[in-house]
Amino acid sequence: MIPVTEFRQFSEQQPAFRVLKPWWDVFTDYLSVAMLMIGVFGCTLQVMQDKIICLPKRVQPAQNHSSLSNVSQAVASTTPLPPPKPSPANPITVEMKGLKTDLDLQQYSFINQMCYERALHWYAKYFPYLVLIHTLVFMLCSNFWFKFPGSSSKIEHFISILGKCFDSPWTTRALSEVSGEDSEEKDNRKNNMNRSNTTQSGPEGSLVNSQSLKSIPEKFVVDKSTAGALDKKEGEQAKALFEKVKKFRLHVEEGDILYAMYVRQTVLKVIKFLIIIAYNSALVSKVQFTVDCNVDIQDMTGYKNFSCNHTMAHLFSKLSFCYLCFVSIYGLTCLYTLYWLFYRSLREYSFEYVRQETGIDDIPDVKNDFAFMLHMIDQYDPLYSKRFAVFLSEVSENKLKQLNLNNEWTPDKLRQKLQTNAHNRLELPLIMLSGLPDTVFEITELQSLKLEIIKNVMIPATIAQLDNLQELSLHQCSVKIHSAALSFLKENLKVLSVKFDDMRELPPWLYGLRNLEELYLVGSLSHDISRNVTLESLRDLKSLKILSIKSNVSKIPQAVVDVSSHLQKMCIHNDGTKLVMLNNLKKMTNLTELELVHCDLERIPHAVFSLLSLQELDLKENNLKSIEEIVSFQHLRKLTVLKLWHNSITYIPEHIKKLTSLERLSFSHNKIEVLPSHLFLCNKIRYLDLSYNDIRFIPPEIGVLQSLQYFSITCNKVESLPDELYFCKKLKTLKIGKNSLSVLSPKIGNLLFLSYLDVKGNHFEILPPELGDCRALKRAGLVVEDALFETLPSDVREQMKTE
Repeated sequence: MIPVTEFRQFSEQQPAFRVLKPWWDVFTDYLSVAMLMIGVFGCTLQVMQDKIICLPKRVQPAQNHSSLSNVSQAVASTTPLPPPKPSPANPITVEMKGLKTDLDLQQYSFINQMCYERALHWYAKYFPYLVLIHTLVFMLCSNFWFKFPGSSSKIEHFISILGKCFDSPWTTRALSEVSGEDSEEKDNRKNNMNRSNTTQSGPEGSLVNSQSLKSIPEKFVVDKSTAGALDKKEGEQAKALFEKVKKFRLHVEEGDILYAMYVRQTVLKVIKFLIIIAYNSALVSKVQFTVDCNVDIQDMTGYKNFSCNHTMAHLFSKLSFCYLCFVSIYGLTCLYTLYWLFYRSLREYSFEYVRQETGIDDIPDVKNDFAFMLHMIDQYDPLYSKRFAVFLSEVSENKLKQLNLNNEWTPDKLRQKLQTNAHNRLELPLIMLSGLPDTVFEITELQSLKLEIIKNVMIPATIAQLDNLQELSLHQCSVKIHSAALSFLKENLKVLSVKFDDMRELPPWLYGLRNLEELYLVGSLSHDISRNVTLESLRDLKSLKILSIKSNVSKIPQAVVDVSSHLQKMCIHNDGTKLVMLNNLKKMTNLTELELVHCDLERIPHAVFSLLSLQELDLKENNLKSIEEIVSFQHLRKLTVLKLWHNSITYIPEHIKKLTSLERLSFSHNKIEVLPSHLFLCNKIRYLDLSYNDIRFIPPEIGVLQSLQYFSITCNKVESLPDELYFCKKLKTLKIGKNSLSVLSPKIGNLLFLSYLDVKGNHFEILPPELGDCRALKRAGLVVEDALFETLPSDVREQMKTE
């Protein structure tokens, strides 16, 4: 007997694959086992028992004499004599005898074999083998997509991920917290919704509904009481699962090989079923118990005609009818499978029912092989798809990231990163995190929050706990904000800085910050946007005083003009894009500070001369060559700071003497060769920077600047300094390095307030000991070569080294 386990390899697959076997595949597997047992049983009978038994037939007598005599002899020789009649005195034992054939055992075996091969119908001979072969083909077809290299790898990967997602603690937690699986909570939610629908109507009812939708992101905030339910290791494992699911989805959704393989193997089984039914129905009647055999072996056996008995005909006939019944059921099941395959598109899968049941609205629908496998999973158990869907949701992923962030960034760890920024506020900088930790909102002393390169930032309502928060910096961050958090920022935020690469990173809610005083925008604005597409809403920023735009605008946006009535400082850093049409500047009558940096200006804009309240003007990194228009600055009585640095100015016009209100003047990084003496008639100058030019001579009129505190001629070609320079006794910073000076006057000792002196890069051989009279000058404030410093007297050196 052949054991059925020998055929196990034809249908063997991993136990985990059972989740991809719907009920019809399981049912047909059992049918295959039954049909396999029929085939194995029939084959065993064929091998173990005699196939056919034959006997020679008696020949009818002929009409001619010769034939009659031969037949008579044969009959006489084969016909037994009648037994003698028994008597009471002489009882006779009668021996029952059949017709004698004079054939031995070998001849019978030969006749049986010849008749089996010649007379028995092929269907009766090979029926069990056909059953066995057909059943093995069915088994191979049913499991071929599990074995085919192009599909088996996807299935194994899917089953592996599915099992991990099903068993992950995060799945249970996400479904219980995000979707609210607790029945009591669901009932409460339903009651609240019904109550709100019955008590509110019209616009108020719409407002409640919209707020409930907006409150969904609040699920990102992880409750402290449950934060410890998922440890760090489990959180990292769940995070890795999200990445695996993303990559697997991208890979599997590209093709439909699994769907095509399953359809093809099902079609093949249906065709196979039709063929089996067709020929078996026609040939099952050929299985007969009695078979006539006519073979020409008379010279070997003496007989030509035989009557044979097919010993297993009756059994095979019953088995064939049973087999046809199994095949019919198998085929009908395959037809149902085809109907299921083509009744609807299985290359698309919708998680609509999961979204409705769990409340996770962002679970995406899938397609192709991914969709097909999920359809197959649903036939096994829909719970698998529901738990798997958790790892397709960005809401769930962000919640997990939030939990991991909260575990990693504790309040104590965040407090260690606190620092004081340029605005003298207590600032917390967070760079390149996966999100914004909820623990940030526990640091109530925080005044400034700086976020850099953080994607998917969600600002929750708990930001209202930061009573001291006044400044917010968003550098290359995509931000969403809760409605309650927006209300808090509208009332409290004073400074907002946004740096962006894409306009989509520019938060639309910034235009509603009515108490905002300072706005800094850094990023590329298209020409359309610079023409009032997005920035037109700035008019609602009624408290805005400082506006800085570092971008590539070709003209001043109209939105800036709309806030000109209360704007006090405007900075435009244009990265080399030419700024034209500056007439709108005339409307900014309250502007006190103006910076037009790197705007490719060739002349000083005439509109600037209309800004009567202007106090500071910075035209850095433009293309200014001539500044004859500087005479018009005499009308700007409040102008105290003028920065014309990093240009191509070759000379300073004499009209500069009319700018008597100037206190800070910078001409550094230009091409100036001559300093006009009229420059020093601006006797209020406290800061004068002439570094990085081609100046060779300093006029003695510099001594007029009695208020001068900062003077720099670094990197020029000056060969000597006038003694009148040392009349500027309020001088605190003197930079004369990288020139051609060879002697430093002993009168430098008159500068009692000098605290910083740069003489490095000249041709000095010795420093005057009078430097010791500059009591405020220390070694840290003296920039000089070490060898030259050693030329000072030792007491002077010691004096400078002491704090």
